[in-house]
Amino acid sequence: MGNESSYKDKKVITIGIVRELTGLSERQIRYYEERKLIFPERTAGGSRKYSFADVELLVDIANKIEDGVQTHEIRKEMLKAQKKQNQEEIRRKMIQGQLNAQFGIRKGPASH
Repeated sequence: MGNESSYKDKKVITIGIVRELTGLSERQIRYYEERKLIFPERTAGGSRKYSFADVELLVDIANKIEDGVQTHEIRKEMLKAQKKQNQEEIRRKMIQGQLNAQFGIRKGPASH
């Protein structure tokens, strides 16, 4: 089986469904996009498509806004988390490379 969270990242949900799932208005959802907190894909016709991960993020954003956190603070927090995640990914790859070198493992097709 593939990556367990891959379905969460597929942009297949319309803004109307996102509105129903989150309780947010379309205006709020578009505002969070304008503030660069959420990044939907666009269809050829210009319709927004969201993922399940986007829906979770929107709920988290809405909760923070309700708690009085400003959108620019949320954006800064998101950028900081992304930077940390990128650093952890680089570190993981370096460690994996060192282990592979130590044990003579060559990169090849994944065998799952």
